[in-house]
Amino acid sequence: MKKLTTVLIAAGLLVSASACSAQQQLTTKETCDRVGVAAAGIPQSPSQTATIRAANAIRPIEPVASTEMKPVVTAILEFLDEQAKETPDEAKLGELNAAFQEAGAKYGELCRG
Repeated sequence: MKKLTTVLIAAGLLVSASACSAQQQLTTKETCDRVGVAAAGIPQSPSQTATIRAANAIRPIEPVASTEMKPVVTAILEFLDEQAKETPDEAKLGELNAAFQEAGAKYGELCRG
């Protein structure tokens, strides 16, 4: 009886653990809402600390972002990550800035349009 109880408890823990770890994809509206809240922290004149905070606020959204918003979130995050480096690569930052601007336009189209 003890073994059966132990097996059932273990099975229950596995099921609940897998249910907790399963991430559901957000809708575009939900992604827009979360990015909007996180993007409010993106500084206009960035300090390294503020940029890191903004990137860390957006980072958990990326894996669950809607299909339409995933490239937007990824572009924002890549730009912020490069900008937050002690010595960012200016050429790469230029390329990422262009993608960041496109992401902003797409965000406006999907989230405010």
